[in-house]
Amino acid sequence: MITDTEGIILRQVKTVGGRRMLLLFSKKYGKISAGTSLNEKGKGKSALALRPFTYGRYELFKNRDSYNINSTEVIKSYYKIGENVEKYMCASYALEFTDKLIAEDIPAPELFALVIDFLSMIEVRQQKYETLVLAYQVKALGLCGTMPELSHCVICGDTTSIGGFSVKDGGILCERCRNNMCADGNVALIYHVNFGIVDVLKYFFKHSLKSLEKIALEEAVLKELQTIIRSYAAYHLDIGELKSEGFLSI
Repeated sequence: MITDTEGIILRQVKTVGGRRMLLLFSKKYGKISAGTSLNEKGKGKSALALRPFTYGRYELFKNRDSYNINSTEVIKSYYKIGENVEKYMCASYALEFTDKLIAEDIPAPELFALVIDFLSMIEVRQQKYETLVLAYQVKALGLCGTMPELSHCVICGDTTSIGGFSVKDGGILCERCRNNMCADGNVALIYHVNFGIVDVLKYFFKHSLKSLEKIALEEAVLKELQTIIRSYAAYHLDIGELKSEGFLSI
């Protein structure tokens, strides 16, 4: 069957005979693996659509259990991302996080739209790229139904105090529950947080990514939130250290 879909290349692997295996985040089919004989080093539009940070349309030959990319068309190339090393690595980290977050063959059109928004925004952003990456991660977790509980204590339901964040229990703790858990020696993956930290996460979750365009977190707040989100994703989603993470200050 011949079909087509919009998509973003998440990664690719060269195979024998000049062929490539591409991991494509497609709007219609979700994340899929597809082979192709097209060459990304050419000068045509098909070659450009196989490169990182290009939003394209892909004609696919689909059989029972595999896909092949027959031709491509560029919808939008975010080529300016590659002109700045820090911006490039932040964008690469976001795409790698997306790859680990979603399962294959499950459409996720809202997340796909979020990726497009993210690439559009980071291409023109001039500084504080990591704040945008963090906001993207929080929005992505929300769309995938894996956002931590931020409205009340995950142990007792109290809403009057915030004493910490429990990665294992999946959300905030009141002061009493945090103190009780620490007194019992259950301190692994419990972070001290305050209302300000939680309010940032709530704000990111509630507002559209585009409305966060000019937000820039203070370094200390950014690092604390990055640590919490990274630990949360590792524990609940089995998203360990990403390859691109080694090039970032997170």
